[in-house]
Formats: sequence, C-alpha cells, structure tokens
Amino acid sequence: MNKPIIALDFSSKEQVEEFLALFGEPLFVKVGMELFYQEGPELVRMIKSKGHQIFLDLKLHDIPNTVESAMRGLAKLGVDLTNVHAAGGVEMMKAAKKGLAGSTTQLIAVTQLTSTDETQMHEDQLIYVSLEESVLHYAKQAKRAGLDGVVCSVLESSAIARDCGEAFLKVTPGIRIAGAAADDQKRVATPKAAKEQGSTHIVVGRAITKAQDPVAAYSQIKNEWSGR
Repeated sequence: MNKPIIALDFSSKEQVEEFLALFGEPLFVKVGMELFYQEGPELVRMIKSKGHQIFLDLKLHDIPNTVESAMRGLAKLGVDLTNVHAAGGVEMMKAAKKGLAGSTTQLIAVTQLTSTDETQMHEDQLIYVSLEESVLHYAKQAKRAGLDGVVCSVLESSAIARDCGEAFLKVTPGIRIAGAAADDQKRVATPKAAKEQGSTHIVVGRAITKAQDPVAAYSQIKNEWSGR
C-alpha cells in the first residue's frame, strides 16, 4: 500500500524543513505551485536528499511543445510523480510523456478538481455531461495518451478502475478524517472510503499540516488507509 501523500502547503523552505524534522521516517510529500514558485527546484533537491518521495503538483497545461520542454526540465529533478491537466488534450499529454522519456517519473493527469462541483462545471466550463462522465472521459484520454493515471476524487475511483484498470493510478485529494471540516473542497472522503473505492494514493494536507500533533495525525491517517 502506498504511503499517504502529505501536501506541503507551506510558503517557505524553512517551514518545510521544520515540518519534515518532526518525522523519523521517509515520507511521500506533495510540492505544489505555492511552494515551488517561491523556492524553486532547490527545494525539491533538498527534500529528495533527505530520502523522501515527491509528487510535484504543477498541473501543466499549455501547447504540446511547451509542455514537453517543461517536462524535460522537470525530469532532471528526479521527482516520483508529476502531472498535467487532462483538458490540454491527448497530444499535449503525449508530449508531456515524451518529455519525461528516460526518467522514472510517473505522469498523471488532473481530471476535475476536487474543489469543483457539477454546477460549477456546467456554468464555468460549459460541460453539460455529469461530473462523473467528464472525469471518466478525461481518465480514458489520459490512458490513451500513455499516462500512468489521473488525479480524481474518491467518488470516481471505482469507475475509473473499472474502465481503465486496477493498475491505473487513482490519486485522490480531498481526504479528511471523519467529522473534519471540508474547507474549500467539495468532494471529500475519509482514508477508509478511499481504500474501499479503489484509490491507489491519497493526498492529505491540512488534516496533517495544521494538526496540533502532525505526527499523530499522520499515523492515524496512515493506519486507516492501510486498514489497521
């Protein structure tokens, strides 16, 4: 079972170092736009040097040539997982995969953000199918492009496993401990529900990073995720 991915929703290298120092074990962490755009590649190198796995969550979405070139640069960082927006299309996703050629980095595509609900999708994106249909379509496009999986909510994990296979990665944010606030997420679930629905990875941020005892919170989520 993959480790829960901890979203490092911090704004500085110092905060990251302070947080990582709390743990006596290698972690799987997510470095997103806020952190990467302020601290850059050096932060990624620092985290890797400490033995942690990294999901570099930059959600690239541009013309195929630009995305391929960007991925060629990211491949040099040796991250374990990175992503693009599936809305960029099959050719863009293929170009992203090509940019990572020769590296061990796995590539996934964002389907619909877990902060998006069906009404928003209809009104803001003018996509009039159901949210699940949209997510499944993007997942199938990602598989067609040769990607390793997608980012989706727990609610779509089982359908994606059915249509794209059990081995196709289902990386699910919006994970909360039962009874915790949803914050700005619309489609949330517990670690136990994620496991039952077929998620291959879960991403947890504030439930750990803002906890009074982050190590205890991580342990609780990890145990629930692993079925202990």
